[in-house]
Amino acid sequence: MAYPDTYYKRTMADQTARPALSGTVECDVAIVGGGLAGLSAALQLARAGRSVTVLEAESVGFGASGRNGGFVSPGYATGGEEIARIAGKEKARQLHLLSVEGVDFVRDNIRTLGIADARPVPGIMSVLRYDDGASLKAYAQEVQREYGYELEYMDRDAVRAVLKSERYFQALRNPNAFHMHPLNYLRGIAREIERLGGRICEQSPVTATDLGGAEKRLATAGGAVKARDVLFTTGGYTGPLNGRLKRAFLPIATYVMVSEEAPELIASAIATTDAIGDNRRAGDYYRVIDDGRRVLWGGRITTHAASTAGLVKELRAEMVGTYPQLAGLRTELAWSGLMSYARHLMPQIGRMSPGVWYCTAFGGHGLNTTAIGGKVIAEGILGTSERHRLYEPFGLVWAGGLAGLAVAQLTYWKLQAQDWWRERAA
Repeated sequence: MAYPDTYYKRTMADQTARPALSGTVECDVAIVGGGLAGLSAALQLARAGRSVTVLEAESVGFGASGRNGGFVSPGYATGGEEIARIAGKEKARQLHLLSVEGVDFVRDNIRTLGIADARPVPGIMSVLRYDDGASLKAYAQEVQREYGYELEYMDRDAVRAVLKSERYFQALRNPNAFHMHPLNYLRGIAREIERLGGRICEQSPVTATDLGGAEKRLATAGGAVKARDVLFTTGGYTGPLNGRLKRAFLPIATYVMVSEEAPELIASAIATTDAIGDNRRAGDYYRVIDDGRRVLWGGRITTHAASTAGLVKELRAEMVGTYPQLAGLRTELAWSGLMSYARHLMPQIGRMSPGVWYCTAFGGHGLNTTAIGGKVIAEGILGTSERHRLYEPFGLVWAGGLAGLAVAQLTYWKLQAQDWWRERAA
């Protein structure tokens, strides 16, 4: 299957197609899934001198890793208080520091590997849609005290000077965070893995596994891989092959649209190169791309296959409700993608059995957390650290199947309603 028609596909710098697996290959580590988690792990393993084979059912970055908003900023999909409640305060602190490290890990790879096509742009703003500057100032002070990095507070006038919308009040700007072209980044990482001797096989879905012995075996239509360790990083596109993994998260769809070229019109509404996310629990995220000539706008989730055209109408309503001056801005392209969400809203990273590892459920966590997940699971496989064990409190709990999907959709609608009432009260 070819890449879906996304902005990232249309602007993909490296068109390399990799052959499917053929014959039997032996290696140290076999990785199932060629998204950001799998490739980050493969990169670290290859850097350590391990032989690695990545089996990707479609193409590198085919899933959510290659068609998301492109945000790289610290944090998780759930709040720090909830993480501390489950894992304890100190582990929550260490987990947050890992997400901070993930930002630096991605940035360092772009710089040291010369992935200019990733087009990193500094700055991400988190904007309030109701008036509560005191809470933002308090949070910025807490982050400075606990983690030693600065978030820039912006009052209402400063926010509205760059975001010409009456919907917005105060904001926190993270100058260390950035946004980028995720698919070009992934393909740059893939090139480096291959330069280090790793093998990446596209169009190679795994059809059978034998994971019981010291030597694991993965079969595809064209061949087989024998390895001492196997890592599953398949995310929202996980099939029934690994039932325990598939049952542990929900596939959730999200939607993105890109506008036509209209730089002057866009600048009349959005006068910043920062990426923007609002504070709603069911919020939107967006950024200008192509040097300000287009807007990429994402949001909405569904727990079933929905009409992308129908969801784009909702996204457009959000955009125009925020920026009435963009009512005439046409949508040129739209797409959706499946993310994986665990019931506890945290990544699932760890060891399933001797030599069998998993690194998944990164929906809503950002590219930084997905990347650091791949890095720490590689450290676990190498035996150089046990940092992956920080995620043990958030294991492979059953996500609830069809009932879980129904609850997730109802929860999303509830959050939307709560957001609406809170903004109306403001």
